Amino acid sequence: MIPATLRVTLIVAVICYFIMILYFLKQKALNLKYTLLWIVAGVVMGILVIVPELLVFIIHIFGIQDNMNGLFIFAIGFIIMILLSLTSIASRQNRKIRTLTQELSILDKKVRELEEKAVTEDEQGKEG
Repeated sequence: MIPATLRVTLIVAVICYFIMILYFLKQKALNLKYTLLWIVAGVVMGILVIVPELLVFIIHIFGIQDNMNGLFIFAIGFIIMILLSLTSIASRQNRKIRTLTQELSILDKKVRELEEKAVTEDEQGKEG
């Protein structure tokens, strides 16, 4: 069982967590589609703080003897899932940036070619 003081502290921490997520969302520091990941994490934390017996039940289903070991295993697993998700997002953004850079280079080359063509046509027009 979680002592009442610790439970209240954890509930306040989860509420602060949600306020921070909403603040980042309002300031556009987080995209709405990526915020879902953090909201799910907060909901899971909130549920486990409000109903800690659920964590004990899940830990015993997996056959883990010590509650703290189970908590650490699930926390590490959850962190790995978040890291994989963020790595996937970063990889996607990297591909988009590379594609945009290549497209920009192609457009820049075309503009330079058109400018050179316009300059040579002006020079030919002045000579004739």
